[in-house]
Amino acid sequence: MDNSKKIEVQILNAFVDNNKGGNPAGVVLNADNLTNEQKLKIAKKVGLSETAFVSKSEIADFKLDFFTPTRQIAHCGHATIATFSYLSQSGLIKNTLSSKETIDGIREILLKDDLAFMEQKAPLYTNVDKQEEQILRSLGLTKSDLLKETPILLVNTGNSFVLVPVKSAEILKNIKPDYALISQISDELNLIGYYVFCTETSSPIRDATTRMFAPRYGIAEEAATGMAAGPLACYFFDILGIKKDRMLIEQGWFMGQPSQSLIIADLSLDNGKITKIMVGGKGILMTSLSVEIA
Repeated sequence: MDNSKKIEVQILNAFVDNNKGGNPAGVVLNADNLTNEQKLKIAKKVGLSETAFVSKSEIADFKLDFFTPTRQIAHCGHATIATFSYLSQSGLIKNTLSSKETIDGIREILLKDDLAFMEQKAPLYTNVDKQEEQILRSLGLTKSDLLKETPILLVNTGNSFVLVPVKSAEILKNIKPDYALISQISDELNLIGYYVFCTETSSPIRDATTRMFAPRYGIAEEAATGMAAGPLACYFFDILGIKKDRMLIEQGWFMGQPSQSLIIADLSLDNGKITKIMVGGKGILMTSLSVEIA
């Protein structure tokens, strides 16, 4: 007797830039009866950096569980944007305000025109001076490659990332990551990964160009990372002193297979202090696939 069942997975590119590029994520609706083991199997078969599983929630509009091919993760920016773009485009959300329940609590969602935004918490900064030499080595960089007088910092707005400021797009492009060492450091510091950035961009109205490495979660490099863009926007505001409440962040330009992405980060302020971040972008449905699980 065959007990296998087919699960429909929608594939959306989130954080597209002028309707191109973006970061693909899987979205599975009506996932209430799937176990975590099954979700992990599906995420593995889908093979994207993250897949979101949508279930009913008693405390928010939807419950979302995020899985990489190797493990569950508390939050995922591009999979959230993919999910709520799909729910909105499918007519399953009628309001501009929505919410998601995750294993780390409830977050607000804002739908505005064809963009979806997700809430992140106020930033927490942690000094990583002791690990600086190792972090630089893991990226094939030296101290002279860094943006002058700007620290490497661990920043958390829901997930932890180490932010590494380099002084040019050329240096960013030519990074040679040592994935084993990045994974080891990420384990030690309990990171999702590294977000390396420069202030050279494709347009004067944009703020940063970035690359994200998260081998600890089975992600060599990612085209758009909403959960890292929030910390970076806070870094720009608090550490670099760029006092804007909206930051435009590019990612995916220097991947082996480039997939240009644009992430918008809006800061909520109270007396000049960041109280929360809304990170957003546009998601476009690309295809759907059927995954069979036992």
